[in-house]
Amino acid sequence: MRRIYVDTSHFVALLLPEDDLHDTAIGAIVSLRESRLVTSDPVLAEVLAYMSKRGSSARTGAVALVDALRADSRFTIVRQTPRLFDDGLGLYRARADKGYSLTDCMSMVICHRQHIREVLTHDHHFGQEGFVALL
Repeated sequence: MRRIYVDTSHFVALLLPEDDLHDTAIGAIVSLRESRLVTSDPVLAEVLAYMSKRGSSARTGAVALVDALRADSRFTIVRQTPRLFDDGLGLYRARADKGYSLTDCMSMVICHRQHIREVLTHDHHFGQEGFVALL
């Protein structure tokens, strides 16, 4: 079964109808209904932080999304552990010349560990590390 990592930018596009990639994000998630989708606690924390600045309705929508993902059997949510943090920090340290966030680095670590090559994102940083960005 095809395994795809889902990044923050995809979830933000899903939540915001005014986002340029909103329709693309909806189409992508529908077209991948037969795929196994993977995300992580750090990604969900980033989504919640982003939406927290957009008012109570956006916050409520973000919480509803997280609840729906946790209940969706297609999704695996990788938990943040001290080892994931340390390994992500190691990649962050090694790529000081890049603009990767710590969450990006932890996501890349997860993708490497789980042999995932495709990422549902429009973040060009994943492409710099050899992943295929699907948005």
